[in-house]
Amino acid sequence: VQLQASGGGLVQAGGSLRLSCAASGLTFSSYGMGWFRQAPGKEREFVAAIRQSGGTTYYADSVKGRFTISRDRAKSILYLQMISMNADDTAVYYCAAGRPITSTVRDKEAYHYWGQGTQVTVSS
Repeated sequence: VQLQASGGGLVQAGGSLRLSCAASGLTFSSYGMGWFRQAPGKEREFVAAIRQSGGTTYYADSVKGRFTISRDRAKSILYLQMISMNADDTAVYYCAAGRPITSTVRDKEAYHYWGQGTQVTVSS
């Protein structure tokens, strides 16, 4: 199984960025997918998740209304569209695959496979 995250970079405050995560070696449509992030000196935290069907999404309060998670089942790609970014969004972003239930969708322990991470830096 391989999850390849890309799309990170340097962006000014108020700007936008779209992350992608290409999945291979697994049946993409059978896995719930999530984005997590880890800032220097902090724990890895939940950002967003999407159900296998793509019909249900979940967001951390800190990104709700600014970030949108989506998936392309035909291409086995997960996306995270980020707008109105601020310095608090600076972190390494990781995509993950798993089969969490509703109560664990925000728990990193519920995800079995992880990508390598992509750095996002927001300058103020």
